[in-house]
Amino acid sequence: MTADFDAVSLIDVSRHFGRRRAIARLSLTARAGDILGLLGPNGAGKSTLIGLFATLVAPTSGEVRFGDHPARSLGAALRRRLGLLAHELHLYPELSARQNLRFFGELYGVGAGRVEAALARAGLEERGDDDVSGFSRGMRQRLALERALLHDPRLVLLDEPFTGLDDRAVGVVSDRIRQLAAGGAIIVLATHDLDLAEGLITRVVLLRDGRLVADEAAAPGLRARYRRVVGGA
Repeated sequence: MTADFDAVSLIDVSRHFGRRRAIARLSLTARAGDILGLLGPNGAGKSTLIGLFATLVAPTSGEVRFGDHPARSLGAALRRRLGLLAHELHLYPELSARQNLRFFGELYGVGAGRVEAALARAGLEERGDDDVSGFSRGMRQRLALERALLHDPRLVLLDEPFTGLDDRAVGVVSDRIRQLAAGGAIIVLATHDLDLAEGLITRVVLLRDGRLVADEAAAPGLRARYRRVVGGA
C-alpha cells in the first residue's frame, strides 16, 4: 500500500498517559502546503500531538489517517515519508556533523551529494568534520533539522524548531520551512513563541489542557489575539 498522501487527519483522537489526559477528543486535518502552528502554553498537549502525527504515540481512542488510509495500515513505508525534529535531537555527539548526516542518509538511501547540500544549508560546511559534542545548541539544532529533511519527507513535524537559534538562523530556518510548504510538504510546527510564529504559519491550532480552542487561518495580530491563552509567550 502506498504511503503517499496529501493530508493527515486526527479524528476524535484522545490520548491518556495513565490517569492523565494529554489530548481530549481532538479532530483536525493538515493539508499539503499548510504550515500549521500548534500553539499553547506548556502542558497544552503540543508535543503529544506531534507524537501522534509521527505515529510514535498511539491514540487511546480515535484514529490517525494519512490520506484515505488509517496509519496502522501503512506500516513501515509511512515512516519514510515523515521527518521529525523533536526536543531530543537524535544526533550522535561522538560523530562529526558529516558522519551524522551520512549515517541517517544511508538509512534512507540518500547519496553523498545530498549530505553535502544539507551541510551547506545548515551553514556547517567548515565544521563538517568536527564532532557534534563541540557544537553549540544552535548549531546542533540546524544540523538536526537538515537530518530530519534529508529524505524529502511528505510530512515535516517540528517541535520548537527555533530553540537556540540567533536571529539570522531563525530567518534561514523560516525561509526553509516556507520553501518546503511551497513544494507541497505538510508542515506541523509546535511553538510557544508567538513572535516567531507570526508571519510564518498559515494556520493556527490553539490548544489548552489537551483540548482544541481554535483552528483557523493565521492572520496579523497573532500575539495580541492569543497571548492570554498562551500565557504570556
